Amino acid sequence: MSEFMEAALEEAEAAAARGEVPIGAVVVSGETVIARAGNRTLELKDPTAHAEMLAIREACEKLDNERLIDCDLYVTLEPCPMCAAAISYARIRRLYFGAEDAKGGAVEHGVRFFGDPSCHHAPDVYSGMAAGRASEMLREFFAARR
Repeated sequence: MSEFMEAALEEAEAAAARGEVPIGAVVVSGETVIARAGNRTLELKDPTAHAEMLAIREACEKLDNERLIDCDLYVTLEPCPMCAAAISYARIRRLYFGAEDAKGGAVEHGVRFFGDPSCHHAPDVYSGMAAGRASEMLREFFAARR
């Protein structure tokens, strides 16, 4: 597993500790992490405060650019339609994700956003990185709430 996915998993663990769904994301340029975030939808009372969205916003601010052309995104769960669209509009170069999301995912499940003709940019996609660990974290989180 890459150090970048490890950083995303750390963000997911921190999100769980805050009572948020344990999803973490890291934006990387070259070998440098330029942004990292975990879900904050409850804390910020913002349905768009997914880990991917927050990390993309931070990276754009740091790079002073709305395009992240030479950047890669590591996220612990398959992105939803909203996050897939943001990844496309930001022109993320590569997407690495851990656990599949058969219900809410939009990359390899659901709408398969990057394969739609209306998609402006599709990143290279690499799925399954640390999928077991990311899936287990999500299972434990939701089991504790039932």
